Amino acid sequence: MVMFIIAIGAFYAIPNLFGEDHAVQVVATRGAEVSVSTQTQVNELLSTKGIEVKRSELENGQLLVRVANADQQLLAKEAIADSLGDKYVVALNLAPATPKWLESLGGSPMKLGLDLRGGVHFLMEVDMSEAIRKMTEAKIADFRTDLRSEKIRYAGIRNSAKGIEIKFRDADSLAKAERFLKTRSNDMVFSDISSNDNYLLLANMSETYLKQIKEEALQQNITTLRNRVNELGVAEPVVQRQGAERIIVELPGVQDTARAKDILGATASIEFHMVDEKADAAAIASGRISAGSQVYNRRQGGQVVLQKAVMLTGDHIQGAQPSFDEYSRPQVSINLDAKGGTIFSNVTKDNIGKPMATLFIEYKDNGEKNPDGSVKMDKIEEVISVATIQARLGRNFVITGLDHAEAQNLALLLRAGALIAPVSIVEERTIGPSLGAENIENGVQAMVWGMAVVLIFMLVYYRGFGLIANLALTANLVMVVGVMSMIPGAVLTLPGIAGMVLTVGMAVDGNVLIYERIREELRAGRSVQQAIHEGYGNAFSTIADANITTFMTALILFAVGTGAVKGFAVTLMIGIATSMFTAIVGTRSIVNAIWGGKRVKKLSI
Repeated sequence: MVMFIIAIGAFYAIPNLFGEDHAVQVVATRGAEVSVSTQTQVNELLSTKGIEVKRSELENGQLLVRVANADQQLLAKEAIADSLGDKYVVALNLAPATPKWLESLGGSPMKLGLDLRGGVHFLMEVDMSEAIRKMTEAKIADFRTDLRSEKIRYAGIRNSAKGIEIKFRDADSLAKAERFLKTRSNDMVFSDISSNDNYLLLANMSETYLKQIKEEALQQNITTLRNRVNELGVAEPVVQRQGAERIIVELPGVQDTARAKDILGATASIEFHMVDEKADAAAIASGRISAGSQVYNRRQGGQVVLQKAVMLTGDHIQGAQPSFDEYSRPQVSINLDAKGGTIFSNVTKDNIGKPMATLFIEYKDNGEKNPDGSVKMDKIEEVISVATIQARLGRNFVITGLDHAEAQNLALLLRAGALIAPVSIVEERTIGPSLGAENIENGVQAMVWGMAVVLIFMLVYYRGFGLIANLALTANLVMVVGVMSMIPGAVLTLPGIAGMVLTVGMAVDGNVLIYERIREELRAGRSVQQAIHEGYGNAFSTIADANITTFMTALILFAVGTGAVKGFAVTLMIGIATSMFTAIVGTRSIVNAIWGGKRVKKLSI
């Protein structure tokens, strides 16, 4: 059993011996396709440039071209980018050099973190005020619908600095509305702020509801950013929260900061509104627009008045693909989720023959700061299409009015998901591959020297039993590497290497306790077999207590820590589990095989 388990660990550790190849990754993002012809074109191009291709792989719509060294990698990237144009993302990468036969059996090397592999680190901040503003507008629309359905007359609803103000013509309507809205909106706090003949009902979000909005905005943005990174095909990205309003994004292997910022910082989303047909050009020019409508600029030029009530947002979009209509004009085919399809079907059923507009919303960093230090964002809103609803629409429809490039970009962003609130990059850091290689070299040297000292000490101090402990220690390190390679989400960082170094010392500690107990039993006059039995049996509880408490501490570090702390905790927990096995079960099996059941008068301990 021991040999089988160690053999499994060794098998999954073997891929780490093959290292990595310098590679260029090609991914289609603007409606293009990475096909066999693309692969042939790239291979022929690099051949004419005198760049040796070690291996060219086409998998899952992505092309990975392996070259000999870093210099050829840079030359290959420039040549491929110039040849394919802006319809493709061409990025530098490091690809595992694991043989195909080993990959087919599930073998793969450990995933390396940003500090070991190099790449781009971003710290992003979510604009929570915009998330709250969106929810406030949704509440205003709900209040209008609810009051109309209950036939309670009101004079107007607006968002003010105090909260949502609902104006009534008399006190009876206000009291009736307050009783009704309290039953429908448990997450809002209502108060009567009437004065003289001005009947006003004020609605504010409760503290619990505000916390919920912020938490949902952060989680939704994390999910969306993960989807966008996956669309680019970046290997082993890290997307995780930091605090209440910030998100860490790390892209190992990516060196093109500008391209990564373009994709991650893009905050494009869409909303569908009904056109206010009562408003004409004269009304727009004079500013006589109803409170429930707003003027927007059209991308093609001119202005149009839309109702403020949002029919549907991009949150319900499940799929988005660029395509062409029967006249070869670009369009985006949209697929909604079940809830969005129901909402859209009900809305369009009641508005057949009326114009509907698609509003494109984007946030851009204007380079200024808010008083609280956060980045100030400019909101850009444009109507990209106005179309008459010809029939009841369901879960599938198309958006027109875009050029080809805009259709490609909009489809990618909608497919990855719209950010529920805009994000801004407050910190960015690029780590080069050379620094990552230096970190690996320093970490490995620390491990080698630490292990060498421990091995020499055990061999000199415990002789034959020390040799057995050294075998167990080596097997333990192999198993740690094997388990790290087997776990899909495990990423080795520089603190993770520190955790492995610490594991070396902790692993041999168990053997020291066992061996010292065996020495005590021998000095007490026990026979060799009794001393071995008592040594392993009585030392087990002490070893278990020490390792369980350390494991619990590492588990807490993993639960509450981020980034480097988590990397340290993962390797420490795996090291504790494997060291318990090798130090107790592994060494016991060897000791039993050599001395067990034999008449031995003296032990080499």
